[in-house]
Amino acid sequence: MTKTPERPPQVKTKRIVAGEKPTHTTRLVEIIAVLALVALIGTGAAVASVTASGSLGPDDGAPVEPSAAGTLRLGYFANVTHAPAIVGLQKGIFAADLGTTKIATQVFNAGPAAVEALNAGAIDAAYLGPNPATNSYVQSHGSSLRVIAGVTSGGAQLVVRASITSADQLKGKVLATPALGGTQDVALRSWLKEHGLATSPDGSGDVRINPTDNASTLKLFTDGKLDGAWLPEPWASRLVLEAGAKVLVNEAELWDNGQFSTTVLVVNKSFLAAHPQTVDALLKAHVESIQWLEKNHKDAASVINAGISDVAGKPLSQKVIERSLDQLHFSADPLAETFPKLLEHSVDVKVSKPADIAGIFELRPLNRVLLAAGQIPVSAAGLGTE
Repeated sequence: MTKTPERPPQVKTKRIVAGEKPTHTTRLVEIIAVLALVALIGTGAAVASVTASGSLGPDDGAPVEPSAAGTLRLGYFANVTHAPAIVGLQKGIFAADLGTTKIATQVFNAGPAAVEALNAGAIDAAYLGPNPATNSYVQSHGSSLRVIAGVTSGGAQLVVRASITSADQLKGKVLATPALGGTQDVALRSWLKEHGLATSPDGSGDVRINPTDNASTLKLFTDGKLDGAWLPEPWASRLVLEAGAKVLVNEAELWDNGQFSTTVLVVNKSFLAAHPQTVDALLKAHVESIQWLEKNHKDAASVINAGISDVAGKPLSQKVIERSLDQLHFSADPLAETFPKLLEHSVDVKVSKPADIAGIFELRPLNRVLLAAGQIPVSAAGLGTE
C-alpha cells in the first residue's frame, strides 16, 4: 500500500475577526504561515510520489508492496474467438481463481473500443485482437498495456456475394470490417493492396471499406447494401449459413502453418505493476478455461452459446457455432513471432506508424502458470520477457 505522508503540523495564526482590519504584523504572520504550509505539503507530496513509484525515499525502509485488486474489470467480445473468456465466466473459473477479487465485465464489438476503455481506466484487462493491442503500445510509447497471453488462432475470413470469385471483381465494391484499425480491418486492407486495390481510412480508394458493428454487417449484407466483409467467428459463419455468402479468403491460408493470432489477452501496464497477484490469478483462470475447451468438445458449443445468448439475447444456431469452432484453435501462446508482420501490415495500409515493439510481451507470469500446470512455456520471440 502507498505510504501516507505524515500530516504537516498545524501552524497557528492570529484569527481575524470579521470587519477587523488586519495589521502589518498580522499580514506578515499569515504570509510566513502560508509559505511554511506550502513547503510542508510539497515535502509530503514528494514523499508520496516517491513511495507510490516503488522507489526508496531518504526515510523509507522498503518499496511499496503490490496488492490484490478489490475488483478486476475485464473486457471481451461476444464472439466465438473469445471462447476462453466466455467459458471462464460461464463455468465460474474466473470467480474461483480470483478468490476475494470481484470480477466485473464489459462487452465490446471491436478492439479499438476496448483499447480506448483500457487506456481511459474503465477496464483493467481485455481480450482483443493483436492489431489494436500493438497500435496502443506504439502510440503510447509502451506505457499503455502488455500482452500477457495468447487466446485464439484462426477464425477470420473474407466472405462475399456468391457472384464474386476473384479480387479483381471487388473494385468499386463496398466491404465491411468490425472497426477501423482492428485486426480484420488491417488484414483486409493488406490483402487488397497485395492484389493491386487501393483503400484509404477515409473510405476512398478502389474498394470502399465501412467499419461496421458485426450485427449491422449481417443485416446490411442481407439487405444487399454490402458486397462482403472480413470477419471473425461467428460472424463469418453467420453470413455464409444465414445470408448466402461465400468464402473468398480464409486468412489461415495466408500464414505459415495456418497459424495467426486472432485474439490475445492484454492488461493495463499500471494495473500489472500494482496488482501482479490478481494478474497471476487471471492467467491461471485463462489457462484453465482453455484446458476446459480442449477436454470438453461436446459441451463447448452449448456453454459458449449460453454465454453469447446472455449478452446478445439470442443463441447461435447449432450449425453456426459448430462451423465457427471448426475454424479455431485455442492456445495461451500469443504467437509472438507473427507480431512484426502484423505491424508491417498496419504500416503498409497507413493504420499505424513504423515502431519498435520490443517489450510489448510480459509472459513471465503466464509461463509460471503453464509450468505449474505441466505445460510448455511460450516464447516472446525477443519482443519482451518470458
